[in-house]
Amino acid sequence: MYRRAKIYKIRHFSTCVRNMPPKICLNNGVKCPQFGLGTWLSAPGEVQKAVKHAIDVGYRFIDCAWLYGNEKEIGTAINEKICDGTVKREELFIGTKLWNTFHEKDQVVPACKDSLKNLNLEYLDLYLIHWPVAQKNLGKVDKNLPFKDAVYTDVDYIETWEGMEQCSKLGLAKCIGVSNFNSKQLEKLLSCSKIKPVMNQVEVNPLLNQKPLIKFCKDRDVFVTAYSPLGSPKRPWAKPGDVIFSLEDPKLVKIAKKHGKTPGQVVLRYIFQLGTVPIPKSVNPKRLEENIDIFDFELCPEDLEVLDCFNCNERAVHAEELKDSKYYPFKGVEF
Repeated sequence: MYRRAKIYKIRHFSTCVRNMPPKICLNNGVKCPQFGLGTWLSAPGEVQKAVKHAIDVGYRFIDCAWLYGNEKEIGTAINEKICDGTVKREELFIGTKLWNTFHEKDQVVPACKDSLKNLNLEYLDLYLIHWPVAQKNLGKVDKNLPFKDAVYTDVDYIETWEGMEQCSKLGLAKCIGVSNFNSKQLEKLLSCSKIKPVMNQVEVNPLLNQKPLIKFCKDRDVFVTAYSPLGSPKRPWAKPGDVIFSLEDPKLVKIAKKHGKTPGQVVLRYIFQLGTVPIPKSVNPKRLEENIDIFDFELCPEDLEVLDCFNCNERAVHAEELKDSKYYPFKGVEF
């Protein structure tokens, strides 16, 4: 029995080493794994097991958000894996996000502290402004339809960023950044910030490869985290006629067979080779293992050319309910 357990531990360690993502150096010198776990729409009762298994098989970057409503469960999982000796806190990179209803400068630090309390952590590795749009707090927010019946305010994200900088100065967050910012919004923020954002988290997948925005961010030493890297086919707001990315496309299947990988792994490797940090979401143990197993092969230029052909600038996350806000990021800009 002891020998069997020892063999399992050796195999498990070998799998973790193989799957361990490379690290990138952010513009403030902090190192971040170039692959992570997304936790949006991970149901209560599932996300705790998913995070624990993810850490067991090599994930070190866990992406969270106050909006998702599962920070407490994720925090429990993280602390259990620290307590059982699987990882040390400093080996993990934990990020979460400030929701739209806390954009006033004096609300940012309390909101950050609330997320830290939920996660049962002393500090965050990364804290992001979830959207550049501010909303009034009207009570409970539906994580499935977060913009439903929203009332928008004119709080400028520059004011919000001052609160984010305070989180950094207080040691609540080692790194601060943004999410869903377009090029003009990011440029404005960079021109006003005292502490430079390290990250812009945006949707990136074969239907929306975001090459211009990725280059724009890279030129300014801001990394891109790629959410919905597989196109978020199960998004709750999908409408009839929406373009849905298919992992069964023959061109994709052909590339997968060539490399002895699944189509999903090929897509994630593509997103990785675009120079981003992919954060696919899953609660399925086998899928969690499959998703991170992309570091033992490389797509050749011909493969990349095929995958580039899927791009049609079609978003899975339109956030159309935000369009009446002057800070709506997907209107009137090229990227």
